[in-house]
This record gives sequence, structure tokens and C-alpha cells, in this order.
Amino acid sequence: MQKTILIVDDEEMIRQSLEGILVDEGYDVLTAASGEEALKMVEDELPNLVLLDIWLPGMDGLETLKAIKSEYPSVCVVMMSGHGTIETAVKATKLGAFDFIEKPLSLEKVILAVDHALDMIRLEEENKLLKQKLSQEYELTGSSTSILELKEVIGLVAPTNAWILIMGENGTGKELVARSIHRQSKRVYKPFVEVNCAAIPEDLIESELFGHEKGAFTGATAKKRGKFDLAHEGTIFLDEVADMSLKAQAKILRILQEKKFERVGGTKLIATDVRVLAATNKNLEKEMEEGRFRQDLYYRLNVIPLHISPLRERKEDIPPLVSRFLRELAIKEGEQEKSITADALTVLMEHNWPGNVRELKNIIERLFIMTPSNVISASDIPPLFKEYEQDQQEVTGIFSDSFKTAKVNFEKHYIEKKLREYEGNISKTAEAIGLERSNLHRKIRSYGLEVKSANGES
Repeated sequence: MQKTILIVDDEEMIRQSLEGILVDEGYDVLTAASGEEALKMVEDELPNLVLLDIWLPGMDGLETLKAIKSEYPSVCVVMMSGHGTIETAVKATKLGAFDFIEKPLSLEKVILAVDHALDMIRLEEENKLLKQKLSQEYELTGSSTSILELKEVIGLVAPTNAWILIMGENGTGKELVARSIHRQSKRVYKPFVEVNCAAIPEDLIESELFGHEKGAFTGATAKKRGKFDLAHEGTIFLDEVADMSLKAQAKILRILQEKKFERVGGTKLIATDVRVLAATNKNLEKEMEEGRFRQDLYYRLNVIPLHISPLRERKEDIPPLVSRFLRELAIKEGEQEKSITADALTVLMEHNWPGNVRELKNIIERLFIMTPSNVISASDIPPLFKEYEQDQQEVTGIFSDSFKTAKVNFEKHYIEKKLREYEGNISKTAEAIGLERSNLHRKIRSYGLEVKSANGES
């Protein structure tokens, strides 16, 4: 994609001369004769670089520079002046100018300044993306068969431009997979843009995805670039894609087919080159059957399907995940890394993790913060957490093909739970559940329940 340079000078000969040399160098060039015109041009076209004269009629160059950097801080500005002073250059630098060129202009110096400015932009972008690539935050962790197979498939498909549909329960790590694919792709030094389709109101999703022009609707006080525009030459990640309305799905389908779009309120077609990764926690085949998801969009997105297993099906990944979270938290908080005992890991591995890896990460963060010792043991794990697991196991054991058996199981577990709740006090338990004390005694004996009082005696 060619870089765009805006030349702002009130002298037509200078604009024409600079435009000619920069076009010959392979740049797209725009021109403006005033500060006001330049601001409109920046708003409409978002150039990569602005060559800005200080002495302009009306709004001068320093005012224009200040306005540009205020609204569009990422736009690089090089100042030009025939009456430059050190004071002016210092002021321009403080306002955000990258460089300062004196007039009369030397074309060689202009090209050198332009190249330096664009190199700086490129290096900043690459540095940011390299940090993302080297970061361990989004690495897939685990040695289970399903994770190893997933990593192998990612290694095969990531270098291609194939579109991928990532499926899995909430908290399994669909975003991690998407970022892993992007980092191993040929687009790694280009943007990764995430869109949470479930979090965007239906009336704003077009504006979010495609951008809008100033005045396109109430509240559109400035031009805005959409997610597909920002993701150009990179990767766009449509998270929870099944939560989009059918109308929004139709819009997405159109851009995926035509690879062009218009901003809301605009008429100009904008070409886009993006790799699409989509994710959902829903069964899309069922969603299609019930008319909530477009079949044509499903087949467009589902070129390569990837499925992430829930954590309860790969519990051997819990120990390495816990180690990773503890290491990351120590770095984040600037504290000594904490360890975890084998009995604590056993408790964690007995839990079914309905919230998957996200739930595990949250509980480890809580333990890291709340445990005063540098060693986390089973006794540090919150009681409610253990009770939740116990309740889950009890409920599972209640169900039976026989109604009579299920009823007996329920009564047994209900009484057992209430006895624990009232620390083995039979009188309080009987009163709480509305049974005579003698009747409760009889049921305890018939179910063979062991009753322990608060002091531990049976």
C-alpha cells in the first residue's frame, strides 16, 4: 500500500515542484493551499505524512500543526519555513513536529526528510507488532493431546491466507488462537484488529465495522475509520460472530465477497485486503436451522474450522497454566513468584471449570493477591470454590432413571448439605428444613449419614 503525503503551502509553484518529485518517488500526493484546507484533507484522507509550511494565510502552520496533532496524533508532520528561527523550530517540535526544513527547499533534503519520517513511522509500527509477537501473554499453554493437535494445525494454516472459524465454549481461549494464527502468518507486521460482535449495539455495528463520514448521523461529529479500514493488509478477528443481527451479517457477507466497502454516509468505495478469523461459542448449524445465522456467511467463514476443547476435557493442562499465570502475575505486580502445593493442584484439577481457562486465571489471580505466604496450599482456596465443586458432584449423583431412586438421592444429599451448613447441629437443621427432630434423626440413620458437630465429635 502506497504512503500518502499531504503538501501544505500557499505558493503554487512549491506545491507543484514537491508534488512532481514525490510522485516520481512513488508516493501518493495531496496538496492544500491553507491550514483550513489541510485540516479538511487530513480528516478526509488521513495521510501518513504532512509537509507543512509555517507561514500560511489565515490559520498559520503552527496552529495547523497543533490542530492536526490534537485530532490525529499518529499523523507525522514535517515543518517548512523560509523565515525559520531556533525559537520557532523548538516551538514546532514541542507541538509534535517530527522535523524542520528550511527554505529555499533542497529537493534532496526534502526527500531525505520524507524518507526519515516514513522510516520512523515504519519502525514504530514494526516495534509495536514485534512486542506483540514476542509477548507470552497470548501463547497457547498445555501439553494435552487436543492442545498439541491444535498447535500443529495452527502451524499449518497460519502462513496461508485461509479464513478460519474458531469454535469453543466461553473462556476456552478463542482469542488466543486467533492471535497465535496472526503471529505465525505473513501478516504479522500488519494490524490485528479485534471486533467483539456481541458488545456492539445493532445500530452502531455498521459504523464500527466500516467507519462513518462526519455528519452521517446524530453524534457523528468527525470522520471515523472503521475496523475493516484499520485492519487493511492485516487480520480482522470477528469474535462472537453469531451474535450479529441478520442485517449486519448481510453487510459482512457483502464486504467479504466484494472486498470493498463504503463508510456510513459516504459514497466512495474503499478497497480492503484483510484476512478474516471468526469465532463463536454457539452451534452455527443449529443457528442456521433456526434462521438466526446466514448459511452463505457460514460457508464463507468456515473455510478451515478449529475447535478448542473445554478445560474439563484436558485437565492435564491445568498445572502448566497455573505456573504460567503465577509467573505472569509476579511480573505484573513486581513481586516474588509464588508456588503452589501438590494438594492445591489436586483441588484445582478436581473442579470442572465451567468458565474454562478464564475462570482458572481469575481464581489464580485471587489466590496470588489474597494468600500472604509465597506458597499457595489447598487451605488457601476459597471455601465457596470448594463448595461449588462439591455441589456439582452431588447434583450429578442425584439423577437416576428411577423417579423413586432420584427422590431418595435428592433427600439424602439435601439433608447432608444442610447438616454441613449448620455444623452438625440437628436441632437447628431440623428447624431450618421444617422437620421434627426425631424425624430427622430417623432419616439420618436410614441414610447412614455421619454427623459431626462443630467440635469434630460424631
